[in-house]
Amino acid sequence: MTHGTSAGEASELKWLKSSYSDSSNPSDCVEVAHTPATVLIRDSKEPGGAQLMVAPGAWVAFVRFAARR
Repeated sequence: MTHGTSAGEASELKWLKSSYSDSSNPSDCVEVAHTPATVLIRDSKEPGGAQLMVAPGAWVAFVRFAARR
């Protein structure tokens, strides 16, 4: 796991939010962007802030784990 934007410039990425996000507070969520080599995660309240980068396989494992909770 690393921090940064080396996988792509933030403005070039397509950031997505979950359809389960609270629509009454749209900035209360995390956003995810995919590149061929990494998945980037950021806080929607601070789009210019730090980004967490993980391998696509690690992201898939996390989402599967979270879906079972």
